[in-house]
Amino acid sequence: MFAPQGPTFRELAVQALSSVEHGYDLLAPKFDHTPFRTPEAILAPVAAVLGRLGPFDRGLDLCCGTGAGLGVLGELCRDGVTGVDISAGMLAVAARAHPRAHLVRADARALPLRPAFDLAVSFGAFGHFLPRERPGLFAGVHAALRPGGRFAFPVVAPPRPGSPGHLALLGFDTAMRVRNALWRPPFVMYYRGFGLADVRGELAAAGFGVELYALEEIGRRADGSPRARLVVATK
Repeated sequence: MFAPQGPTFRELAVQALSSVEHGYDLLAPKFDHTPFRTPEAILAPVAAVLGRLGPFDRGLDLCCGTGAGLGVLGELCRDGVTGVDISAGMLAVAARAHPRAHLVRADARALPLRPAFDLAVSFGAFGHFLPRERPGLFAGVHAALRPGGRFAFPVVAPPRPGSPGHLALLGFDTAMRVRNALWRPPFVMYYRGFGLADVRGELAAAGFGVELYALEEIGRRADGSPRARLVVATK
């Protein structure tokens, strides 16, 4: 599961007992050697869809981490890219990988940005936000976009109830809830609870028009539905 250069079990345990911010500061030097980094199998199909919707001038990567999404934006945006993350450690790694990007340390729930962006993306970060926080998060992205700007992020179809994947996610979320009930500071990371229907409604309430694009390279399920979609919300 982890590359030899990745974190040890002890390092992961220390991270899990930290806050989100400090936990990612600790994990940052080895983050790109974990399965948590968004893989090219997701990044490339997203870039292909967005490439057909462009061109774009300025790009924003929300919760950019070590910069996987910055690479996508760098291919699509003509006037520069900005990454926002709460972890100074993750931003330090991103700065080395993407020296031309403008990086901002900030809480995504309170973006200190003016409406200057044509494209915003986010990869794998929404589990760090409780459902009640998402409307404010989406409103902040809306405010950072120019008129006509787009906010895009991939959503993987949830595993079937009762399947091994479903049980694994249920077990993980249950363990996180127990951990947060017993330990402070909390570490918010829940894989369930990001339902597409709810998210579409929240984006619409923030002022977005919402379209869905199948990421065909990722394949389809037995019933013919896409395994992953790209949500594209337009201001």
